[in-house]
Amino acid sequence: MILGAVLAGGKATRFGSDKALAELNGQTLLARAVDALSGWCEHVIVVGRERAPAPTLPDWPRPDMGPLAGIAAALRHARDEGYDAVLTCGVDSAGLPDNLLRLLSPAPAYIESQPVIGFWPADACAELERILQSAERHSMRHFASQIGARAVNSGAKPANINTPDDLKAAEIRDGL
Repeated sequence: MILGAVLAGGKATRFGSDKALAELNGQTLLARAVDALSGWCEHVIVVGRERAPAPTLPDWPRPDMGPLAGIAAALRHARDEGYDAVLTCGVDSAGLPDNLLRLLSPAPAYIESQPVIGFWPADACAELERILQSAERHSMRHFASQIGARAVNSGAKPANINTPDDLKAAEIRDGL
């Protein structure tokens, strides 16, 4: 079983408002991300927010530790609930490729240009917990290297919406 996890715990300082609630083609970025992962996963959760169109979890071990804390929360949940793996994306990862799960299989693997888009085995939880409780670098690429994850070139680069201008560019790319 695969758990989908939308990472939505960032502060969106460059965006200037709650990025998760920004709309792209009439749908919030958060709802788009949940819908996208729903196509590949048995269940989807949102990590780092209290309210969402899917069940939510807080970051682990605490907020404001970046995307690894969101992935750690998702991996802990997956491990405890009997999932085999977790497919992750950021709340702002619009335009995921239709063949995302096939590209990233077998886990562990991630999209080279956006490491938060990844497929992580649930048993990587212990290593991520160790990293987050250590003085080591708390970066996506460090975690990926520690578990032997493959960097995958997806061809077309998914949108990474960090500013209002990025949102406008994504709207244009989507055909508006």
